[in-house]
Amino acid sequence: MRQIIVALLVGIVGVGTWMWRAQAADEAAPAASGTPAPAAAPAGPAAPAAGSEAAAPAAGGEAASGGACCKAGDTTPPLDLIKATPQAGLHNPYNSQIDAIADEGHKKYLSFGCNGCHGGGGGGGMCPPLTNDTWVYQGDDDTLFRLISLGSDALQKAGYPRVKHETVVGPMPPFGGIIKTSDDLWKVVAWIRSVNPNSVKLESTPYAKPNF
Repeated sequence: MRQIIVALLVGIVGVGTWMWRAQAADEAAPAASGTPAPAAAPAGPAAPAAGSEAAAPAAGGEAASGGACCKAGDTTPPLDLIKATPQAGLHNPYNSQIDAIADEGHKKYLSFGCNGCHGGGGGGGMCPPLTNDTWVYQGDDDTLFRLISLGSDALQKAGYPRVKHETVVGPMPPFGGIIKTSDDLWKVVAWIRSVNPNSVKLESTPYAKPNF
């Protein structure tokens, strides 16, 4: 009886040892055969470093859109926008909605005191009317924006001579420091277009110096 018990114990121990060795061999097999172990679950994408390409649109959205001037709602002071924009590069973002902007532009025109020289409706006074076809410095967006901002004396120094003549009591004063945002100035220009429909065709006319 004793011999039978001993034999059973030896058998059980032997089977356990064989199972342990088999499991150890299975675990070691991938390394031995060159098969890679299962990869850990990939971590989420790393956050882009500051200044990297992924962050570029936020910092360089203007460049991505082509840098075209100008945009509705632009709070850039007029004089700063002029410094940043080459000649003939200023274009009114409200050209396609002049009628919708005209009333607001007229209110700004009056608030800036433009009516003191050009009349409440733009018909003129001590200075040229805005309603006729005589544009002393040409009637494109770029020239009008610079004329209002810089005044006529500084505009001439910037290389914009007169192209026509009108009865003028004095030079156009600079309003670039009075009109705080480019958006406000563009709305005034839109109102001027509304009272002078013939000027609409001049919006993007390239500046041409006179021959006289």
